[in-house]
Amino acid sequence: MKQYPLVGWREWISLPELGIDKIKAKVDTGARTSALHAFALRPFKEGNQHRIHFDIHPFQHNTNKIITCEAEVIDLRWVSDSGGHKEERYVIRTPILMGDISWPIEITLTERDTMLFRMLLGRSAIRQRFLVNPARSFITTK
Repeated sequence: MKQYPLVGWREWISLPELGIDKIKAKVDTGARTSALHAFALRPFKEGNQHRIHFDIHPFQHNTNKIITCEAEVIDLRWVSDSGGHKEERYVIRTPILMGDISWPIEITLTERDTMLFRMLLGRSAIRQRFLVNPARSFITTK
């Protein structure tokens, strides 16, 4: 049987191609897709490629720090949140770095100002990569 590294129910991660060095993510096995807090979404076209500019507040309870990001839009998808509300969201693909491990994930962009975590790391992103220990936090942090 393959041995997978452990992660806690929350972890510090990086999204280097988006310029996000550090953001706290809730590892959410109940969510299929990962979600990133994003606001001021500005889609545009560059040649034949659909792209998007967006802003994020990377830290909880801090609206002073703003990071402006740009990414290719790979899809526009209807997503149901935990309350059953449906929302059409832009989907991007970008590498994630957690501990020493980096891999590409899909992330939906949505406003999460009222949520405790600026990012949810869904089960599709961690499937066949990690085991989650819900009793622990920040296992991958050095």
